[in-house]
Amino acid sequence: MPVLRDFFIALSENQTLNKAAQKYGLKLGAQSVVAGTTIPEVIESIKELNAQGVSCTVNNIGEFVHDLEEATKAKEHILETIEALHENGVDAHISIKPSQLGLEIDFDFCYDNVMEIVGKANEYGIFVNLDQETYELLQPTYDLMDQVAQTYDNIGTVIQAYFFNAKEKTERYKDFRLRLVKGAYKESANVAYQDKIDIDLNFIELIEYHLLNGKFTSIATHDHNVVNHVKQFVEDHGIPKDKFEFQMLYGFRKDLQEQLTAEGYQFCTYVPFGTDWYGYFMRRLAERPQNINLVTKQVFNKKTNTVIGLAAAAFILGRLSKRNKS
Repeated sequence: MPVLRDFFIALSENQTLNKAAQKYGLKLGAQSVVAGTTIPEVIESIKELNAQGVSCTVNNIGEFVHDLEEATKAKEHILETIEALHENGVDAHISIKPSQLGLEIDFDFCYDNVMEIVGKANEYGIFVNLDQETYELLQPTYDLMDQVAQTYDNIGTVIQAYFFNAKEKTERYKDFRLRLVKGAYKESANVAYQDKIDIDLNFIELIEYHLLNGKFTSIATHDHNVVNHVKQFVEDHGIPKDKFEFQMLYGFRKDLQEQLTAEGYQFCTYVPFGTDWYGYFMRRLAERPQNINLVTKQVFNKKTNTVIGLAAAAFILGRLSKRNKS
């Protein structure tokens, strides 16, 4: 699967395809994995999930912003989203990407934006998660959280299991609410594990450590083997269900989401919304190439009248899918 993973990551970074996808919007079928393009639409999606006993973490899709005006607009939109969460009384918190708020432009500028967001969320008792991105932004994001945490305690972050320093960071931030993930970007062998087995083993180690020693653990995975391991582990160690939650992406593994909720586990769905969905979706496929059929059947479907670039991507994905089955 490494070839597929690299392929999807390359697609996620293709600006031509990304812009084309924004132009055509959710007509391409991405509504299966993106909960709308507007705040009212995402609020309705959250309400539907809440009615099923599922909490949500909401992300206004966007990252790697290199324009001050665009970063400021992203901040304002996130603030509007927080207001909407509060006004509608939904069970949801916020996930933000520092690069969307200007981390690659200027650290202090990004810090001011994040402080404003976390401060507003704190007024309403809403938790804010700082999503982690590429290795180059790893330490700056930790630095950002360290500074914000001096003022507010409604903040946490993500630990990506493929990084060699993941265990060190999990121990360093054990008193924070953490989301543990495998990792979704292509990283150098100098800083990250490349083999799936190594990543999976480290992921399990991080989960077990934080369940035993941490504040609150969000276990973000679609892997039923990991889920089953966690279920047995918490039972064996008497870890109460209010100390952790399972977390999955909107539109993925609905059967498993429903099963876990029915079994009484806390469950949170990562709910993305907005027009900048293409890169997000391709990275989800990089994480889990088994979802290749979801692309060919739902996003690039026969009824879609796409631009040439998207049609080409669909063709390649279709060829890969056939090759993968043979």
